[in-house]
Amino acid sequence: MTKQEAKKIITDAIQSGRKSLLEPEAKALLSSFNIPVPKNVFVRSAEGGVNAANNMGYPVVLKVVSMDILHKTEAGGVVTGIRGAGDMQDSFNEMIFELSDRNTTARIEGFLIEKMVDKGIEVIIGGMRDSQFGPAVMFGIGGVMVELLKDVSFRLTPVTKDECLEMMREIKAYPLLTGYRGSKPCDIDAIADVIIKVGDIMCEMDVIKEMEVNPLIVYPDGVMAVDARVLLNAR
Repeated sequence: MTKQEAKKIITDAIQSGRKSLLEPEAKALLSSFNIPVPKNVFVRSAEGGVNAANNMGYPVVLKVVSMDILHKTEAGGVVTGIRGAGDMQDSFNEMIFELSDRNTTARIEGFLIEKMVDKGIEVIIGGMRDSQFGPAVMFGIGGVMVELLKDVSFRLTPVTKDECLEMMREIKAYPLLTGYRGSKPCDIDAIADVIIKVGDIMCEMDVIKEMEVNPLIVYPDGVMAVDARVLLNAR
Protein backbone atom coordinates (compact mmCIF):
# COMPACT_ATOMS: atom_id res chain seq x y z
CA MET A 1 0.00 0.00 0.00
CA THR A 2 1.21 3.52 -0.83
CA LYS A 3 1.17 6.50 1.53
CA GLN A 4 -1.49 8.09 -0.67
CA GLU A 5 -3.74 5.05 -0.28
CA ALA A 6 -3.17 5.08 3.49
CA LYS A 7 -4.12 8.75 3.64
CA LYS A 8 -7.36 7.96 1.79
CA ILE A 9 -8.20 5.28 4.37
CA ILE A 10 -7.78 7.88 7.12
CA THR A 11 -9.79 10.52 5.23
CA ASP A 12 -12.63 8.06 4.62
CA ALA A 13 -12.65 7.06 8.29
CA ILE A 14 -12.90 10.69 9.42
CA GLN A 15 -15.61 11.53 6.88
CA SER A 16 -17.65 8.59 8.16
CA GLY A 17 -17.44 10.03 11.68
CA ARG A 18 -15.00 7.50 13.11
CA LYS A 19 -12.42 8.46 15.74
CA SER A 20 -10.06 5.53 15.20
CA LEU A 21 -8.83 3.11 12.58
CA LEU A 22 -9.63 -0.58 12.56
CA GLU A 23 -6.62 -2.84 13.11
CA PRO A 24 -6.28 -3.84 9.42
CA GLU A 25 -6.33 -0.15 8.49
CA ALA A 26 -3.76 0.75 11.15
CA LYS A 27 -1.46 -1.99 9.88
CA ALA A 28 -1.91 -0.84 6.31
CA LEU A 29 -0.76 2.60 7.47
CA LEU A 30 2.33 1.12 9.12
CA SER A 31 3.08 -0.93 6.02
CA SER A 32 2.85 2.17 3.81
CA PHE A 33 5.73 3.62 5.86
CA ASN A 34 7.69 0.36 5.51
CA ILE A 35 7.16 -0.74 9.12
CA PRO A 36 7.08 -4.58 9.05
CA VAL A 37 3.71 -6.18 9.89
CA PRO A 38 2.70 -9.86 9.77
CA LYS A 39 0.96 -11.10 6.63
CA ASN A 40 -2.76 -10.61 7.28
CA VAL A 41 -6.14 -10.88 5.54
CA PHE A 42 -9.46 -9.31 6.56
CA VAL A 43 -12.42 -11.73 6.31
CA ARG A 44 -16.08 -11.78 7.26
CA SER A 45 -16.75 -15.51 7.69
CA ALA A 46 -15.26 -18.76 8.92
CA GLU A 47 -15.05 -19.96 5.32
CA GLY A 48 -13.10 -16.84 4.37
CA GLY A 49 -10.85 -17.41 7.38
CA VAL A 50 -10.09 -20.99 6.36
CA ASN A 51 -9.30 -19.93 2.79
CA ALA A 52 -7.04 -17.10 3.96
CA ALA A 53 -5.18 -19.34 6.41
CA ASN A 54 -4.76 -22.09 3.84
CA ASN A 55 -3.23 -19.59 1.42
CA MET A 56 -0.80 -17.97 3.90
CA GLY A 57 0.09 -21.18 5.77
CA TYR A 58 -0.35 -22.21 9.38
CA PRO A 59 0.01 -21.43 12.24
CA VAL A 60 -2.14 -18.31 12.23
CA VAL A 61 -3.87 -15.97 14.67
CA LEU A 62 -7.58 -15.10 14.56
CA LYS A 63 -8.61 -11.63 15.79
CA VAL A 64 -11.96 -9.89 15.96
CA VAL A 65 -12.18 -6.51 14.21
CA SER A 66 -14.56 -4.16 16.03
CA MET A 67 -14.65 -0.46 16.85
CA ASP A 68 -16.38 -1.38 20.13
CA ILE A 69 -13.77 -3.83 21.44
CA LEU A 70 -10.56 -2.09 22.47
CA HIS A 71 -9.01 -4.91 24.49
CA LYS A 72 -9.49 -7.91 22.22
CA THR A 73 -7.70 -10.50 24.35
CA GLU A 74 -9.75 -9.78 27.49
CA ALA A 75 -12.96 -9.90 25.44
CA GLY A 76 -12.21 -13.32 23.96
CA GLY A 77 -11.42 -11.78 20.59
CA VAL A 78 -7.98 -13.33 19.97
CA VAL A 79 -7.06 -16.97 19.30
CA THR A 80 -3.43 -17.86 18.66
CA GLY A 81 -1.73 -21.00 17.40
CA ILE A 82 -4.40 -22.14 14.94
CA ARG A 83 -2.85 -25.01 12.98
CA GLY A 84 -5.46 -26.33 10.54
CA ALA A 85 -8.81 -25.79 8.82
CA GLY A 86 -10.77 -27.70 11.48
CA ASP A 87 -9.03 -25.75 14.22
CA MET A 88 -9.92 -22.52 12.42
CA GLN A 89 -13.61 -23.44 12.19
CA ASP A 90 -13.70 -24.39 15.88
CA SER A 91 -11.90 -21.17 16.85
CA PHE A 92 -14.41 -19.08 14.89
CA ASN A 93 -17.35 -20.77 16.58
CA GLU A 94 -15.84 -20.40 20.06
CA MET A 95 -14.92 -16.74 19.47
CA ILE A 96 -18.40 -15.82 18.23
CA PHE A 97 -19.90 -17.51 21.31
CA GLU A 98 -17.49 -15.69 23.66
CA LEU A 99 -18.07 -12.31 22.01
CA SER A 100 -21.86 -12.66 22.04
CA ASP A 101 -21.71 -13.60 25.72
CA ARG A 102 -19.33 -10.82 26.87
CA ASN A 103 -20.04 -8.02 24.36
CA THR A 104 -23.72 -8.14 23.52
CA THR A 105 -23.82 -4.66 21.92
CA ALA A 106 -20.45 -4.73 20.10
CA ARG A 107 -20.55 -4.25 16.32
CA ILE A 108 -18.38 -6.84 14.59
CA GLU A 109 -16.83 -5.55 11.36
CA GLY A 110 -15.13 -8.85 10.56
CA PHE A 111 -12.04 -10.83 11.49
CA LEU A 112 -8.32 -10.62 10.84
CA ILE A 113 -6.39 -13.74 9.92
CA GLU A 114 -2.73 -13.14 10.63
CA LYS A 115 0.41 -15.18 10.20
CA MET A 116 1.71 -16.14 13.65
CA VAL A 117 5.17 -14.77 14.41
CA ASP A 118 7.96 -16.06 16.64
CA LYS A 119 8.32 -14.82 20.20
CA GLY A 120 10.85 -12.10 20.99
CA ILE A 121 11.29 -9.04 23.20
CA GLU A 122 8.15 -6.88 23.24
CA VAL A 123 8.49 -3.09 23.08
CA ILE A 124 6.01 -0.27 22.57
CA ILE A 125 6.44 2.69 20.25
CA GLY A 126 3.86 5.45 20.40
CA GLY A 127 3.06 8.78 18.83
CA MET A 128 1.06 11.60 20.33
CA ARG A 129 0.18 15.20 19.52
CA ASP A 130 0.52 17.87 22.21
CA SER A 131 -1.49 21.06 21.70
CA GLN A 132 1.51 23.18 22.74
CA PHE A 133 4.61 21.26 21.62
CA GLY A 134 3.26 19.32 18.64
CA PRO A 135 3.97 15.69 17.70
CA ALA A 136 6.12 13.45 19.91
CA VAL A 137 7.19 9.82 20.09
CA MET A 138 7.37 7.38 23.00
CA PHE A 139 9.40 4.23 23.60
CA GLY A 140 9.19 1.57 26.31
CA ILE A 141 8.97 -2.12 27.08
CA GLY A 142 5.73 -3.36 25.54
CA GLY A 143 2.85 -5.70 26.20
CA VAL A 144 1.06 -5.36 29.54
CA MET A 145 4.32 -4.38 31.23
CA VAL A 146 4.18 -0.80 29.93
CA GLU A 147 1.02 -0.14 31.96
CA LEU A 148 2.49 -1.78 35.05
CA LEU A 149 5.99 -0.30 35.04
CA LYS A 150 5.50 3.07 33.27
CA ASP A 151 9.08 2.63 32.01
CA VAL A 152 8.98 4.92 28.96
CA SER A 153 10.87 7.79 27.35
CA PHE A 154 9.72 10.62 25.08
CA ARG A 155 11.08 12.95 22.36
CA LEU A 156 9.59 15.63 20.15
CA THR A 157 9.56 14.80 16.46
CA PRO A 158 11.22 14.57 14.07
CA VAL A 159 13.84 12.40 15.79
CA THR A 160 17.32 11.35 14.73
CA LYS A 161 18.77 7.88 15.11
CA ASP A 162 21.02 9.12 17.96
CA GLU A 163 17.96 10.45 19.79
CA CYS A 164 16.23 7.09 19.34
CA LEU A 165 19.24 5.30 20.84
CA GLU A 166 19.14 7.73 23.79
CA MET A 167 15.44 6.96 24.30
CA MET A 168 16.23 3.25 24.56
CA ARG A 169 19.09 3.76 27.00
CA GLU A 170 16.89 5.91 29.26
CA ILE A 171 14.49 3.12 30.22
CA LYS A 172 15.31 0.84 33.16
CA ALA A 173 14.64 -2.29 31.11
CA TYR A 174 17.29 -1.39 28.50
CA PRO A 175 19.46 -4.44 29.46
CA LEU A 176 16.69 -6.67 28.01
CA LEU A 177 17.59 -5.27 24.61
CA THR A 178 21.33 -5.72 24.88
CA GLY A 179 21.52 -9.43 25.70
CA TYR A 180 20.23 -10.10 29.22
CA ARG A 181 21.57 -13.27 30.91
CA GLY A 182 23.01 -14.78 27.79
CA SER A 183 20.19 -13.94 25.36
CA LYS A 184 21.11 -12.52 21.98
CA PRO A 185 21.12 -8.70 21.66
CA CYS A 186 18.08 -7.18 19.96
CA ASP A 187 18.21 -5.35 16.64
CA ILE A 188 18.58 -1.85 18.09
CA ASP A 189 18.89 -0.26 14.64
CA ALA A 190 15.54 -1.75 13.55
CA ILE A 191 13.85 -0.36 16.69
CA ALA A 192 15.31 3.09 15.98
CA ASP A 193 14.05 2.89 12.41
CA VAL A 194 10.47 2.25 13.60
CA ILE A 195 10.65 5.11 16.12
CA ILE A 196 11.76 7.45 13.32
CA LYS A 197 8.97 6.24 11.03
CA VAL A 198 6.29 6.64 13.71
CA GLY A 199 7.59 10.18 14.12
CA ASP A 200 7.32 10.66 10.36
CA ILE A 201 3.70 9.47 10.42
CA MET A 202 2.85 11.94 13.19
CA CYS A 203 4.56 14.79 11.31
CA GLU A 204 3.04 14.02 7.91
CA MET A 205 -0.51 13.21 9.04
CA ASP A 206 -1.80 15.89 11.36
CA VAL A 207 -5.23 14.20 11.50
CA ILE A 208 -3.70 11.49 13.70
CA LYS A 209 -4.17 12.36 17.35
CA GLU A 210 -2.39 9.36 18.84
CA MET A 211 -0.97 6.03 17.72
CA GLU A 212 0.56 2.99 19.35
CA VAL A 213 2.51 0.00 18.10
CA ASN A 214 2.23 -2.51 20.94
CA PRO A 215 3.75 -4.92 20.88
CA LEU A 216 6.56 -4.46 18.42
CA ILE A 217 8.33 -7.82 18.58
CA VAL A 218 12.09 -7.39 18.41
CA TYR A 219 14.51 -10.09 17.27
CA PRO A 220 18.30 -10.27 16.94
CA ASP A 221 17.64 -9.45 13.30
CA GLY A 222 14.55 -7.35 12.55
CA VAL A 223 11.23 -6.41 14.13
CA MET A 224 7.52 -7.10 13.59
CA ALA A 225 4.56 -4.85 14.50
CA VAL A 226 2.01 -7.34 15.87
CA ASP A 227 -0.67 -4.88 16.97
CA ALA A 228 -1.42 -1.23 16.28
CA ARG A 229 -3.92 1.42 17.36
CA VAL A 230 -4.52 4.80 15.71
CA LEU A 231 -6.78 7.55 17.12
CA LEU A 232 -7.97 10.34 14.84
CA ASN A 233 -8.84 14.00 15.26
CA ALA A 234 -12.47 13.92 14.23
CA ARG A 235 -13.59 16.97 12.29
